Amino acid sequence: MRKKIATIVGARPQFIKCAPVSELLRKQFREVLIHTGQHYNPEMSHIFFQQLQIPEPDYNLEVGSHPHGRQTGFMLMRIEAVLLQEKPALVLVYGDTNSTLAGALAAAKLNVPVAHVEAGLRSFNRKMPEEINRIVADRLASLLFCPTRTAVKNLKAEGQLQGVYWTGDVMYDALLRHLPLAEQHSRILDRLGLSPKAYYLATVHRAENTDQPERLNEILKAFARLPLPVVFPVHPRTRRFIQTHFGERNWPNIRFIDPVSYLDVLVLQKNAAKVLTDSGGMQKEAYFLEVPCVTLREETEWPETVAAGANVLTGASAEKILAAATREVRVRCQGTDFGDGQAAARIVALIDKMLEKE
Repeated sequence: MRKKIATIVGARPQFIKCAPVSELLRKQFREVLIHTGQHYNPEMSHIFFQQLQIPEPDYNLEVGSHPHGRQTGFMLMRIEAVLLQEKPALVLVYGDTNSTLAGALAAAKLNVPVAHVEAGLRSFNRKMPEEINRIVADRLASLLFCPTRTAVKNLKAEGQLQGVYWTGDVMYDALLRHLPLAEQHSRILDRLGLSPKAYYLATVHRAENTDQPERLNEILKAFARLPLPVVFPVHPRTRRFIQTHFGERNWPNIRFIDPVSYLDVLVLQKNAAKVLTDSGGMQKEAYFLEVPCVTLREETEWPETVAAGANVLTGASAEKILAAATREVRVRCQGTDFGDGQAAARIVALIDKMLEKE
C-alpha cells in the first residue's frame, strides 16, 4: 500500500506552489489534499484548481476569513480531526500563511512529521504575521525545503542544520510550465483594452498596508499620479478597506478590477511596464519574467531580486514609489538563483528518501 501524504493549502500562492509537487507526489504516494478555505471565493480559489490542474480537495474545511487567532484556531481544530482520521505518514505545508501555521502545529502535536516547502525565508520583521508563521513552521518541520541559498544560510544562522535542503523554487517550476499556456489562452489584455508595456500592474493585500489608512492613502496617491494607467486586481480584503477608509473617492488613473486567474496574472505581469506589489510571490514572478518590480514594503524575504537590481523597496512613501516606478530599469533573470525548474522533483525525492527509512 502506498504511503499517505496530507497536503495542506488554503491561499492562492499555495495553490500555485503545490501544483507541480502534487503532480509528481501522486505518482509515488497517496496524497490527501486538505483545503482550509482561507481563500474561498471562486476568483481566489476554484479557478486556480482548474487552471493548474490540481485535483479537487479531499477536504474543504471552509474556515473563511476571520481575525488571525480565530482563523488559525478553527483551522487547527479541523485539520487535527482530518489527520486523526487519515493518519498520514507526513504532512506537507507551503509558505507562510495561517494555513501553514495551523497545519504544522496540528501535525506536530500528533507526532506526524512535517515537511515545509519554502522554508528558511526571513524578512526579519516580526510585526508581519507571515514572519511568525514561517518561523514556527520551520521549527516544527523535519524536512525544510529551501527555495534559495540565502534561505539555507538563514536556517544555519538560527542553528537549524538537520533536514535542511536547497531545492530551488517551486513557483519557478510552475511559471515555466504554465507561461506557454497563459500566452496561448489568456485574453486578458484584449478584455481590458491594454497594450504591452503601456500600463503598470499593482496588487496590495498585506495588513501593514491595508490596515493603516495613511499607508494605503500614500500608495493609492502614488498610483493616481503615475504616467501610465495602473491595473489593480483588488483582493476582497483590500477592497473592503478602501471602501471603509475612503468611501467613494475617485482615484484617477487606477483601474480597479476583480481578482483574476493565474494564467491572466502571468500575462498581465509579463506585459506590464512595471509591477507594483507587496506580494512575495509577485516579486519573484516579475523577476522570472524580467519585469522591473517596485515592492511596497520596507523589507523583503527575496533579497536576491533586490541584489539583481530587479526590485526596489519603497515602503508606502508616495514619492519613493513614484521615483522607483518611473526609473528606467532593465532586468535580466539569473534563473539559477531559484533553481532550474526541477524543485518539485527534488522535493518528492527527498520525501521518498525520508519515508523509506521509517
